[in-house]
Amino acid sequence: MKPIQKLLIANRGEIACRIARTARRLGIAVAGIHSQADARARHVRELGESVLVGAAAPAASYLNIAAIIAAAKRVGADAIHPGYGFVSENPEFVRAVEAAGLCFVGPTAETMERLGGKASAKREAAKLGIPTVPGDTAGLTDPAAVIEAVRACGLPALLKAVAGGGGRGMALIESFENLPTRVDSAMREAAQAFGSGEMIVERYLPSVRHIEVQIAGDGRGEAIHLYERECSLQRRHQKVIEEAPSAGLEPGLRARILEDARRLAAALHYRGLGTVEFIVSGSDYYFLEVNPRLQVEHPVTEEITGLDLVELQLRIAATGTLGLKQDQVQVRGHSFEARVYAEDADAGFLPGAGALRWLRFPTESLRVESGVDAGDEITPFYDPMIAKLVSRGANRIEALDRLSAGLASCEVVGLTTNLGFLRELLGWPETRSGEMHTRLIDARWQPVARRVETPAEHVAAAALWWLARERRRCDWGVWTQPEFNGWRTLAGPPLPSPQPSVMLAAGGVNWAVHFSAPDAQGFTQIALAADAQATVNLRACLSAATDGAQVLECGDTRLELRLFAVGASLEVNSARGTSRFDAAPPLAASAATAVIGSELKAPMMGKVVAVLAAEGDAVQAGQTVIVLESMKMELQVVAERDGAVCGLRCAVGDMVGRGDVLCEVTA
Repeated sequence: MKPIQKLLIANRGEIACRIARTARRLGIAVAGIHSQADARARHVRELGESVLVGAAAPAASYLNIAAIIAAAKRVGADAIHPGYGFVSENPEFVRAVEAAGLCFVGPTAETMERLGGKASAKREAAKLGIPTVPGDTAGLTDPAAVIEAVRACGLPALLKAVAGGGGRGMALIESFENLPTRVDSAMREAAQAFGSGEMIVERYLPSVRHIEVQIAGDGRGEAIHLYERECSLQRRHQKVIEEAPSAGLEPGLRARILEDARRLAAALHYRGLGTVEFIVSGSDYYFLEVNPRLQVEHPVTEEITGLDLVELQLRIAATGTLGLKQDQVQVRGHSFEARVYAEDADAGFLPGAGALRWLRFPTESLRVESGVDAGDEITPFYDPMIAKLVSRGANRIEALDRLSAGLASCEVVGLTTNLGFLRELLGWPETRSGEMHTRLIDARWQPVARRVETPAEHVAAAALWWLARERRRCDWGVWTQPEFNGWRTLAGPPLPSPQPSVMLAAGGVNWAVHFSAPDAQGFTQIALAADAQATVNLRACLSAATDGAQVLECGDTRLELRLFAVGASLEVNSARGTSRFDAAPPLAASAATAVIGSELKAPMMGKVVAVLAAEGDAVQAGQTVIVLESMKMELQVVAERDGAVCGLRCAVGDMVGRGDVLCEVTA
């Protein structure tokens, strides 16, 4: 063995950035790989050297063994770190790496075959007398065999991808109805995610705790544990919140679980880092599986032990020694990790994709692991994780409170996230007391259409920002001047216009917003007339602050905000939370003024409800050509001049965005 000089990181996102940080601290040069979809991703920017390995789909890129090996040779790497997911548990990848004369940072191919597959891992654990979950111990590749195994196991049963993790390729079977379809779906997902549709069938045990033990071995029979993590807060078998150590283990039970994990690693001459997973029901525990790789949640173990687990991995790979004895590993304090995703918890945790307009995390109080920056895209090809937020405290409640406070100060603009769900989850009595189980979220969280209370300050800020933007964007002549917001014949202080200037909608509420001209101090009187509610009158001023932020002065409140146009919407973020508004001029005539020249453009996002002229038809100036419906209003898009319709680009039923060209009118 010899020191690693240059490391190829065969992964993406936050874990690629995380591995690179430690490698560089140790004086190891790094390079990476990327797909076509990740050509401008943060990990590519941070690593500085990265090789394109294929198209966006994982099978063509991050699972492409030949391309990864070729990339390692191209950059002159002498070792490869697989991170987690993708090829990290593939014994054929390990063999390909070693056949190319490179060092693989992880277990041997033989260990992966014995422990990496869930079926074989259960057999190895059973040999040592470690309790295992009742069920099948053979990996199954024939859907008919999987169906037969489910019927033999009895309900409820759990289908699990032999090669996978992270909840992918898993299905809880509680009824025999549509069983073939459920099996096909799980096997197909496993094949797409891990390159293998092989499944194992186990009896599903409800209301259990999920405990995992971090282990490390030198590959020659010496193994230690780095204590346990609690991973019971899950949804759809995907971990959401993790903590270390576990809050609910009786000392004797903890000692038995830790020792069984260590024994298993030592018996198989485990090399590198791995995780032995168990489920706990009362005073009983059962072996679940082994993840022969670094885990997503490894930072909580680092926080309580003071160890850098990536450094430990690299040391074992380079020297074949642990450099650490069991009695040197001590637990100090408590740590939590929360996974921030681009997903809508109220829509069944539906993942999202799109641009992140703004990100700010409380790095002064939390450890933040992220693979994206403001302006980056969350694509539909990979896991929609935005960041991992990690807290540490002298005790469990202190660590939990620090995470809760940190989540409340996060700013993510551009996509719907699970931040609100995470904050609510941390406040549940079961979470606070540590009395969790793996079905808690599924049983308690009920996705509903929630009525969001939108702060009046957010409405005022969105209205003022919209007005300023429209004045910059449109040539309204005298109306562009700020003192013109509607005709008034009365003298005295500026009063809001009798006609609304903009309609805003958010959280199921519509506001008609009336502005006055600014007064001598630059403040505007704003009247917010909401649906069936009393009009709210505010005196407000919006001004630019540092770093692209805005400051709203409203009454005795001074609030820093960030405002962005997101498609046809306006998004406002502040310490009061996030609000997203649809905005439109209130009158069709006002909307029609947005049409310029021969192009007829959509004044706002909406649905085409009528096309009143066909290709080639003659139209006159002022004639309605297309009617849109948006925010419960119909907007008429009219011809600006006499001519003929050409280049019709929409049809009834189409959804169009603001500024989309609907057709042209030529002379």
